[in-house]
Amino acid sequence: MSEQDELVKMKEQVYTDPRPSTYFDRFHERARTREPDWVYEATRSLTLLYSWSFFRARVISTDKVPPTGPVILAPNHFSFMDHFFVAASIRRKVQFMAKSQLFKPPMQWVYTHGGVFPVRRGARDEDAFLTANTILGRGGCMAMYCEGGRSRTGKLAEEAKPGIGRLALETGATVVPIAIHGSSKVRNWKRLEFPKVTIQYGDPFRYEKIAEPTRDQAKATANQIFDAIKVLYHGLEAHGRRGAVKQVRQERRLARQAGKKRTAAA
Repeated sequence: MSEQDELVKMKEQVYTDPRPSTYFDRFHERARTREPDWVYEATRSLTLLYSWSFFRARVISTDKVPPTGPVILAPNHFSFMDHFFVAASIRRKVQFMAKSQLFKPPMQWVYTHGGVFPVRRGARDEDAFLTANTILGRGGCMAMYCEGGRSRTGKLAEEAKPGIGRLALETGATVVPIAIHGSSKVRNWKRLEFPKVTIQYGDPFRYEKIAEPTRDQAKATANQIFDAIKVLYHGLEAHGRRGAVKQVRQERRLARQAGKKRTAAA
């Protein structure tokens, strides 16, 4: 049996939203003008408990996320739970770009108060990019998936969508690559299967701002970001959670030793 056969099938993708763009104006306006409120914290607390209890979710190197300033969190995407895996264990409030089909009563109230804003898939949605630029422009933290939608195969995509590259270049925001390992089988909860999930944050980096990046520039940048995610992901796959933690600790020891040597030399 292949890995894909072991996964509970997802619903068919819906790539277009028949509702007019004006329907989503209120959601963009809220995300642009207001921070996530108490709904965010309540949801975070509940999903953190759920993640730890059922998926034994553990995080590695959350200190890689800058405490202030504009930040783009860039994870791979397998599961509807990935939003919560990414944001549950860091102090910053993370605003998400999510497909517009999710914005239906009653859950759209939860999404908007939690800082989520829509992107109309199948359309060149400039409103979504304006909202993302506004959030980052005020020094906020948001998450955007390199692959666009969720992987349906349980494997990483071959290449990234250009959107995250465009946003990184337009804003000059710090990018933090994130690998989420194990979440491809979260959908198997219907079979009472609860996989162990590990979330590892990588070294932050940024690009010089370009006012109007070309599609080729955006695509190349997106693939560079995705390559950083792949390195983290394959490391988790090869060495497991314990191996990744051991490597991070070793890197920190070496960094401290190097710092002491520089101090002694000075």
